[in-house]
Amino acid sequence: MQENYQPQAIEQEVQKIWEESGVFNVQPSKSKEKYYCLSMFPYPSGKLHMGHVRNYTIGDVISRYQRMRGKNVMQPMGWDAFGLPAENAAMQHGVHPADWTYSNIDYMRDQLKQLGFGYDWNRELATCDPEYYKWEQWFFLKLLAKGMVYKKTAPVNWCPHDMTVLANEQVINGGCWRCDTPVERKEIAQWFLKITDYADELLTSLDSLDGWPEQVKTMQANWIGRSEGVEMDFAVPDMEQPLRIYTTRPDTLMGVTYLAVAAEHPLALKAAENNTDIQAFIEECKHMETAEAAMETMEKRGIDSGITALHPITGEAVPVWIANFVLMSYGTGAVMSVPAHDQRDYEFAVKYGIAIKQVIFAANGEDDDCTEQAYTVKGVLKNSGAFDGLTSAEAFGKIAETLEQDDKGTRKVMFRLRDWGVSRQRYWGAPIPVIYCDDCGTVPVPEKDLPVTLPRDVVLDGSQSPLVAHPTFSHVDCPLCGKPARRETDTFDTFMESSWYVARFASNQGDSMLDATANHWLPVDHYIGGIEHAILHLLYARFYTKLLRDEGLLSCDEPFKKLLTQGMVLKDGSKMSKSKGNTVDPQGLIAQYGADTVRLFIMFAAPPEQSLEWSDTGVEGASRFLKRLWKQVFLHTEQVQGSRFKVQGNLTDEQKTMRRHLHHTIQKVTHDMGVRIIFNTAIAANMELINTLIKFTDESNNGKAIRQEVLEAIVLMLSPMVPHICHQLWLDLGHDNAVVSETWLAVDESALVQDSLDYMIQVNGKLRGKISVSATATNAEIQAAALDDEHTQHFINGQSIKKIIVVPNKLVNIVI
Repeated sequence: MQENYQPQAIEQEVQKIWEESGVFNVQPSKSKEKYYCLSMFPYPSGKLHMGHVRNYTIGDVISRYQRMRGKNVMQPMGWDAFGLPAENAAMQHGVHPADWTYSNIDYMRDQLKQLGFGYDWNRELATCDPEYYKWEQWFFLKLLAKGMVYKKTAPVNWCPHDMTVLANEQVINGGCWRCDTPVERKEIAQWFLKITDYADELLTSLDSLDGWPEQVKTMQANWIGRSEGVEMDFAVPDMEQPLRIYTTRPDTLMGVTYLAVAAEHPLALKAAENNTDIQAFIEECKHMETAEAAMETMEKRGIDSGITALHPITGEAVPVWIANFVLMSYGTGAVMSVPAHDQRDYEFAVKYGIAIKQVIFAANGEDDDCTEQAYTVKGVLKNSGAFDGLTSAEAFGKIAETLEQDDKGTRKVMFRLRDWGVSRQRYWGAPIPVIYCDDCGTVPVPEKDLPVTLPRDVVLDGSQSPLVAHPTFSHVDCPLCGKPARRETDTFDTFMESSWYVARFASNQGDSMLDATANHWLPVDHYIGGIEHAILHLLYARFYTKLLRDEGLLSCDEPFKKLLTQGMVLKDGSKMSKSKGNTVDPQGLIAQYGADTVRLFIMFAAPPEQSLEWSDTGVEGASRFLKRLWKQVFLHTEQVQGSRFKVQGNLTDEQKTMRRHLHHTIQKVTHDMGVRIIFNTAIAANMELINTLIKFTDESNNGKAIRQEVLEAIVLMLSPMVPHICHQLWLDLGHDNAVVSETWLAVDESALVQDSLDYMIQVNGKLRGKISVSATATNAEIQAAALDDEHTQHFINGQSIKKIIVVPNKLVNIVI
């Protein structure tokens, strides 16, 4: 064994052994329990960042631990390879998006291998590969035939910089999630998936996800947003269609003093026909924030449409306002406004001098004044005609019944969730496989012509998707009639690719979308990724899984059994980012310290769910620990010179204590890694064990045997975290087989048994002595031993004793 630890040489050799042996390549097994561990695959941006390193180290540690527990572990890796950054890079560097993407994949794959992650590289995929998105196109056409897909013109979030549609979830604080450009409203025809058809199941099945963080489940439940309310019509004189609104507070109906409609609402457009002020306001709204969350904080602005609607019960005229806080994409694009009982409506009414009518009052005498702000608590109705005296709950049913009898409304369950717009007006994405024919209408691309691939001969200048003007791509003959037709030039939202990659990994990736092995591996047993994907990716992946299930391609209802959302990597209190200039290059750290040091620091610095504060001294400390471990194995192997010692005969107290510490550590580390999924405490326990071992200087044969046992156990327990050094140390400790194929340690319960226990003695809370008693001693015997101690007697000094408190296995406190 070499005296000095040389991580780079060891790691390269060990990685070569893993690759040549194919130790991480896996197939279904009838004799072993399957375990599918998956970290969210990366976008191939060019280089790994420390967030990647943390994410994938966590997944690799879990995978290696479960492998040692006897599971048949699958841990794949691939690339979320489509998207706008590749187009931007193509324009900046004069390269094709495909060339840029695949070059980045090659570099990042090499980085992942250098970090020693145990991936089944035979399952690698890239979503920009036509053999991958072919099946996405095929499945889209299946959904189109079932009526789960449709195209319509609708107001959308439009990024003028990237010139593409954004889903509501992709608008962050009014800006594009990619470039932060303020988002505009725009009418455009696009394709939608009917995720709303699954809204109820997506909500209720959250209850089955026991392995998910409650925070994530709550975020999804809020986004789906199930509510019970009443849908009702306000008739509009001289217009054929009434204003239809939905409310969860029908008890406040008699307090309506105005209605508000979105700028894109037909009534607003009607009012603007001969009114330049309204026209200007509507145009201004197109450039306002469009995300629903932003509506809560943005300045509330509006304009009187000059049109009135009729209250469905009283028949009174109610003014209709056009307001920037109403979105056409939510509900009906119109809301009833009750300023006395809704704070947003209140602020708008005060600003524009609209009447405020209170109809809900406190039932218990509490303050219900609404002269300064809205009174939003449910209570008892007044000023509400026939409904006076009813509670809010009673009024809900009575008002709904009245509206239903008059055919002016109905009770209804609604969801905040809206159908998923999947069209994007960009080049680097999977083409949507439909053709438009003037005679035949919308025609699916025939299955034999899939995949519809992207042409390579394009020029990207940022003005529009080059597919629109591409002569051979955009112009095609109709598959039905043979006449000239037009190909759809929109591409899929990249979340389409990331919504089913987990299943493709689990399949043999042959000439079908999924095969029977997908059902063997799915659902994923442990999924690791950032909480920023709680809505966007995770909700879509759950939806897509249910679509695949209903098409008969999968048998599971949910894609992920257990979810771990790791915290961010911070430096100086801020998230690492290029713009802040506070990034740390993993490649440089690997070159300086070795991959195991990087992995150890990442796992030791914080629990997985918490943010990790970067520390250069912490990295150096991790390196010193590995050198100390190496030194202890070296000293031991030099001492034993290849001999193997076994524990024989009775052990001394010191030997028993050493073994007891060892098996307490195994017990703790097993619980931390297998149950708590906390690794920093597992590493800390091993550090403490090494410190104890260093102080264990027993040179007898039993002492050498125990030192061998402890070192082997430490190597096994640390091998999921630092697999390269543990591979070599396992061999140096005299084993022929690789540590990666070893099984996890079992606790020797007999080693935990103590013949005697030490108790600290306190007198009036102050430490005064120490005694050792039999492990089976009773409380009375422990108290007697404490009182017999000469140090105790000195401090009691003949005074009367008020009480004696025995804390089991710890201390005796004598109160005088």
